Amino acid sequence: MELMIGRVTKSHGIKGEVSVDITTEDPQARFAVGQVLHGRQGAKSHELTVASVRPHKGRLLVSFEEIPDRTQADGLRGTQFFAPPLESEDDDGFYDHELEGLRVMHEGQDIGKVTGVTHGLTQSLLEVELEGGKAALIPFVEEIVPEVDLTEGICVITPPEGLLEL
Repeated sequence: MELMIGRVTKSHGIKGEVSVDITTEDPQARFAVGQVLHGRQGAKSHELTVASVRPHKGRLLVSFEEIPDRTQADGLRGTQFFAPPLESEDDDGFYDHELEGLRVMHEGQDIGKVTGVTHGLTQSLLEVELEGGKAALIPFVEEIVPEVDLTEGICVITPPEGLLEL
């Protein structure tokens, strides 16, 4: 299984740099100089070697050994980069794909399922489709989501009053 680690949004400058939206928690390792990135752009695939990388306005500006100029960089727009998950023994977090599909339990009742995860600057939100077709955004913080059991396929929530009625 591979996870998306970033996506090219546009070219930057005239020397072949591209602006990349980052979707990985470890961009320093994933986009290190010399790293070979595996990208997909529709049916087309790319293997690109990182030549340089620098932060810029919440994104990364990346140049590749194989891309010498803006014209070729423009051709990378929309390319998504993928890599296998990083394994860490002290990692107690979750990947989005592990959370999607979990049944959501509240006070012992099955109230819906997680359909997606939205990442904000300060916290992530679980996108939950409630029974009856309504949707809710649940802050993914320990006080509101105290238990996630991937083996059982559930997450238990303790939402503040009114959160599910919005």
